[in-house]
Amino acid sequence: MKWKRDWGLTARVWFTGLLLLLLYLVFMTILLAFGVGYWVIILLAVGMGLIQYFFSDRIVLWSTKARIIEESEYPGLHRMVEKLCKQAELQKPRIAIMPSPVPNAFATGRSPKHAVVACTDSLMRLLNQDELEAVLAHELAHVKNRDILTMTLASFIAMIASMIMQSFFFSALFGGNNRESGGAWIIVWIVAIVVYAVSTLLILALSRYREFAADRGSAQITGNPRALISALTKINGRIDVLPADVKERVEGANAFYIIPALSGNAVMELLSTHPPLEKRIANLQKVETELRGY
Repeated sequence: MKWKRDWGLTARVWFTGLLLLLLYLVFMTILLAFGVGYWVIILLAVGMGLIQYFFSDRIVLWSTKARIIEESEYPGLHRMVEKLCKQAELQKPRIAIMPSPVPNAFATGRSPKHAVVACTDSLMRLLNQDELEAVLAHELAHVKNRDILTMTLASFIAMIASMIMQSFFFSALFGGNNRESGGAWIIVWIVAIVVYAVSTLLILALSRYREFAADRGSAQITGNPRALISALTKINGRIDVLPADVKERVEGANAFYIIPALSGNAVMELLSTHPPLEKRIANLQKVETELRGY
């Protein structure tokens, strides 16, 4: 099935990226205006960003305890991914299994050539074949859309602001701020807090748009948006009944998962990396109407 863009969603992604770029330029202008030499911090942030970009697959696999599997171990899963990759016109990624009672899936890797698609063993037991295909297609859509690259670039300014905040804290703690530069330090610190807060909100909004786009991609790859609706409903229902301590053990990887495993209900929609399930289902129903041509 032909890959079609949702231009409204694409426009929101680009607009959010533009706001992040403008925020970065304003922040750099303020730093230069106060004569604050933060090139070491910026270079360090660039270094961290490059590590995140080039080693994201290894870091995520290590942190989630996911294991790359060979075709001989899970031939059915490999055949399923191969079929979906042909439909999506993608190179077949490495496939991993993560042992966890939390049914979920994720994708990582800096490009389609270096991608990894993973799912938990409990997800494979929970879903039927069509639903599992839809979830894997969602993750392949993340790969096709190069979302790791997008989110790495988007998080750059937040990393710089965070490091400046920490630099100010440690400098103040150890008496590094003298009277002459103290005023500039305080202003820059306040600006860094504001920039960090605003950039974080923009990054979270961008992450939510990326999930909508991946849902749409899954529907286009499989031609079966109903299967993804069913899969998301099952996963969400299963996660809801899991003990809080089980969900807490995997919360660190929630930004990667198809549905976050939240241990509480206090997280507002504005501070979530994923859209609410109801909105994702409504979006998929809209895509289904488009695919059927009415």
